[in-house]
Amino acid sequence: MVLKNEADRIRHVNNLLYRATRPIRILSHVSWSAGVRNRFFEKGARELPVVSYPPFDMSGPLDIISEARRHIKDSSVDVWLSRQATFIENSARMLSACGTPDYFKFSKKLYGTPLDVLPDQISTSHAMAMSFDEQIQSFTHIDLGAPPPACYLAGTVAEEIEQAVKTMFADDAPEILIVDELSANALAGPKRIRIRRTASFTDKDINQLIHHEAYVHVATSLNGLAQPDLKLLAAGHPGTTKTQEGLAVFAEFITGSMDLDRMRRLADRVLAIQMAIEGADFLDIYGYFLDRTGNKEQAFENARRVFRGGTLSGGAPFTKDIVYLDGLLRVHNFLLAIVSAGRADCLRLLFCGKLDIEDIPILYELSERGLCRAPKYLPPWANDIRFLLCYLTYSSFLNKIDLGHIRAHYDELLDIIPKS
Repeated sequence: MVLKNEADRIRHVNNLLYRATRPIRILSHVSWSAGVRNRFFEKGARELPVVSYPPFDMSGPLDIISEARRHIKDSSVDVWLSRQATFIENSARMLSACGTPDYFKFSKKLYGTPLDVLPDQISTSHAMAMSFDEQIQSFTHIDLGAPPPACYLAGTVAEEIEQAVKTMFADDAPEILIVDELSANALAGPKRIRIRRTASFTDKDINQLIHHEAYVHVATSLNGLAQPDLKLLAAGHPGTTKTQEGLAVFAEFITGSMDLDRMRRLADRVLAIQMAIEGADFLDIYGYFLDRTGNKEQAFENARRVFRGGTLSGGAPFTKDIVYLDGLLRVHNFLLAIVSAGRADCLRLLFCGKLDIEDIPILYELSERGLCRAPKYLPPWANDIRFLLCYLTYSSFLNKIDLGHIRAHYDELLDIIPKS
């Protein structure tokens, strides 16, 4: 192929990398059939499940990546393209290693582990999960009222989500489907949102699905599909997962859709992944979640998330679920940095497709070249720039305060008040 100019070269490499992602469907490849769960409970939940995965031929994606690398040079844009190529390559290698210890080796490269140090060079997602868990445990003596009942059935939830996506996306709104088989309660893509027929939901669950799945994941997918020159922005891969899930969880917080049960679930997943890394098997993790939830079906589903694709005997889990807390911290700190630096102009770039925060400088450069288009769809909270900047300005100030003296003052005040 004859490439006339630099823009053509960037488009060509981007198109090749997009093609390489097409056969790589990680979550569907590592999914478990309902029969695995049924057999597990039929045997009294006392034996490790028996799971097999279809073979994955990585030669096709790797050949395309090899061709793409032939056209990658050494500019800042090329460093970005090379990084995307490496993520896609490792994704293919991970799928080819399903059910083996090597699966964990690639999962670590793609998603990290709970003990990896975050950008502040101090925190880890495991420490964050432990802190959340300890804080939530401290509320046990407080009467928080009865939890909201899971009284909304799939049909009602489908109607609520359908109305929300039609209002948000108009003719681009995804189809809402109620299906019999689904590993999660709901899954979203740019063309359809599927809801499991037998699932039940609380009012918070509905709001979480709308703000997390529809207003973030569907929005960034549609915005990526609307990028004619950078098709890769329509293809989510593990290199973008931390930012995408971080945005989605931040959306739950800023819209009031988050609650203690949801926060505890996110923390528990991180803690369980570390337990599995240290050798806990599926039965150990199932028991852990059963103690936490009291619900055997939910305990199985939570344990499944940890072990899908890996080895059920322990030591090689799927580490994707650390990205919810890891990504939340990264996104929140990036948004604070935008305010501190007076760079609100970078906010919209976060939604122009499936991307990582570290991609923002390159995408800004590509937008200046006319190759990256502004996003068509923004979540309501991001579209209300006055509210968002007000919230972030206040949060930015709080981050600068030394809370030690303030906490000591109020601790003295609270000590005077007897605990009920």
